[in-house]
This record gives sequence, structure tokens and C-alpha cells, in this order.
Amino acid sequence: IPLLKLATVILERQGYTVLGAGRPAEALALARHHEGAIDLLITDIVMPEMNGREVKEQVVAIIPRIKCLFMSGYTANVIAHHGVLDEGVQFLQKPFSIRDLAVKVRQALGPT
Repeated sequence: IPLLKLATVILERQGYTVLGAGRPAEALALARHHEGAIDLLITDIVMPEMNGREVKEQVVAIIPRIKCLFMSGYTANVIAHHGVLDEGVQFLQKPFSIRDLAVKVRQALGPT
């Protein structure tokens, strides 16, 4: 949760509106009930309850055009080896800098 709060502050200072969820169930509830558009899901890969890929699949079922940025303290190679990340997905290695986060979010959102 401390990383969630920090990332929220960083992204809000970059001009983004952030809907923070501390657990997968909260993220799914936000996806179902938020009135406005949600353009990007940022999720850790390894979490209790369900992994990031499962969260993404369930959110995409609700918001088909949503983009996704995965993050993890594990390396991308380790995660890909376990079949959690498909080739070409957006991935942010923890720990990361403010600039790293801003750049990855922009890349994940794609051209404006």
C-alpha cells in the first residue's frame, strides 16, 4: 500500500487522475462502477488473492480497450519464464524512479 500511495501522488502530479485500489477485488469494483473512462490498469504481477494477469483479464472483460502496465520486484525474465507475462506487454521493474514511472505510463497509454 505505501507504493500505491507514492505512485498515486507521482501520477497525479503528472496530471493523471488515479483510482487507487489496494486489492484486486477493489480494482474490479472500480472497473465495474466508475462512471468515467479508465484508460490504464497498473498492477503488480505477484499479489495475494490473484495475480496481475488474472486481474487484467477480468478488468479487460469489463473495459475491453483498457491498456495495462505490469510491475514487479521480480525481473521480467523470471516472470516471463513462469508464463505470467506475454511477449510485448508493458513492464516496469521495481524499484523505479519517478521518471521511469512517467515514461512507462506514457508508453503504455500509447499515442495521444
